[in-house]
Amino acid sequence: QVRLVESGGRLVQAGDSLRLSCAASGLIFDTYRMGWFRQAPGKEREFVAAIIRGNGNVTYYSDTAKGRFTISRENAQNTVVYLQMNSLKPADTAVYYCAAAQYYSRNYHLTNQYDSWGQGTQVTVSS
Repeated sequence: QVRLVESGGRLVQAGDSLRLSCAASGLIFDTYRMGWFRQAPGKEREFVAAIIRGNGNVTYYSDTAKGRFTISRENAQNTVVYLQMNSLKPADTAVYYCAAAQYYSRNYHLTNQYDSWGQGTQVTVSS
């Protein structure tokens, strides 16, 4: 059984940086696609970033995350995925979710392409 546990969310000010962590267990870590999504109040869950371990690590970002956020992952012995967020804005306020997918999909940005989800961690950016 796959288990994902996010941590690191908190209240920060605009312009600050924050690193989220997602500890994964119950999966063959190196074979899974890992992603970060977020959901603001009253809005749908949206894609933030994804990472695939292929020939090196391949990463994908939403337009809002590109240039400010970085997704990374540890190795099979330390099954953690990170989301480094810089230059945070109030619009980044949301619950951030970690997700895992066992099979390849070109639609890495869609929530239904992921098999397992964490419980989420709240990020609040004050102006």
